Amino acid sequence: MLAALQNASNTQHLWMIAAGMGVGFLAVAALMMFLLRKFFQNTRESQKEEVGAGAARTENASAFMTASMQGVIQQLREQEKELERLHRAERERAEQTERLSEEVTRNMPAGLLVVNATGIISSSNPAAEQVLGIRGLGFRRYSEALGASSDLTKLIAECLATGKIFRREEVGHIPPAGDTRHLGVTISPIRREAGKISGAICLLTDLTELAGLQQRMQLKENLAALGELSAGIAHEFKNALATISGYAQLIPEASAAESADYAKRIVEQTRNITHVVAEFLKYARPLEIPDETVELQAVVDRALLEVSQSLPQVKIACDGEFGDVAGDEGLLRQALLNLTRNAAEACALADGGGRVVVYGEVVRGDELGYQRIRVTDNGPGIAPDALPKLFRPFFTTKANGTGLGLAVVQKVIVQHGGQVEVRNRPEGGAAFIVTLPLPRRVPEAVESREASI
Repeated sequence: MLAALQNASNTQHLWMIAAGMGVGFLAVAALMMFLLRKFFQNTRESQKEEVGAGAARTENASAFMTASMQGVIQQLREQEKELERLHRAERERAEQTERLSEEVTRNMPAGLLVVNATGIISSSNPAAEQVLGIRGLGFRRYSEALGASSDLTKLIAECLATGKIFRREEVGHIPPAGDTRHLGVTISPIRREAGKISGAICLLTDLTELAGLQQRMQLKENLAALGELSAGIAHEFKNALATISGYAQLIPEASAAESADYAKRIVEQTRNITHVVAEFLKYARPLEIPDETVELQAVVDRALLEVSQSLPQVKIACDGEFGDVAGDEGLLRQALLNLTRNAAEACALADGGGRVVVYGEVVRGDELGYQRIRVTDNGPGIAPDALPKLFRPFFTTKANGTGLGLAVVQKVIVQHGGQVEVRNRPEGGAAFIVTLPLPRRVPEAVESREASI
């Protein structure tokens, strides 16, 4: 298509040269007519007085006009040859550009489909046929070739109808062979004069092997996580059961007071096991995140009030801006409560008194924005070797911790589309940083500029 546009431009240039030559020829012809008319007028006026001289002038003027006509004809022939040479050079250049364009398209590693406004596939390359598993895509209706109900057909139809751009979409595709393929798709509209959509360009990439590799890696990670969880649960249960068994063996030979004390300790271990099971269920159970608006300011205020009541010796401050996010208010309150309580416990024994600051920041972009929440303390910080393990289930630095609190926090934040990270502060203490996405404020981007092919 680029070569066709270039040929049209070159042809227009050649027609402009031809028009200029025509105007020049008309000017020369007009000059010749003027000279002829002048010559005949002079001949009539001087015919009676200078017959001999007039005859000589007539012969000289005729020779001059003949030579002039021959010069003009020769010049026109030379210009015609030059015009033909330019036309031939432009045609060769256009053919070379077209061949280069065809070679680039044919050798592209990504599949290319060009669909016109009527829904006909006007161009495709071998990679597209290989990715889609379909031969002979050219000059077929895309809905017929790809399947009327396929996800790819729906994306192309929406692009042609509304001009919407799809970037790095992942869709499933079932070729005639029957094997399911995962495709990466980028679709963009083709716009011409007055912004009218004249077609769509579709780039295709086969992600089937990559998707399979990701599934296998995810399975390995799940199995590894399951092994760590099982080991953690077994360790907690083993310690508790060993304690219960020891006290139970001492009861028959103990006095009444000792037996009561042993029974009390057995009950405490039983409660510890129950607490571990409850925390594990919070971490293991699937979370259903509703699409509800949550006012973070109210959630933060409530969490800070609860922590300040349980640890009154620690000063807790709230600052910054807190916006609205989509999700579950109870889960978000639980996550922020755990982070604030951990920070308060970490700095409870700090020199000069513990201090926790919860700072909110709203960052808005053209399409997407996010809420950042920083929970900082002035405690001793976190040991460098413990930082990479901090969010692992059953890993804890506390004497009586279960190691599931931060794991639950990470799961809640990730399920809300965000992330949580931890780092030591240069001035001392630790900082937990939570990032949550803000609700989308603008529609999907639509191509507004003209595209030329």
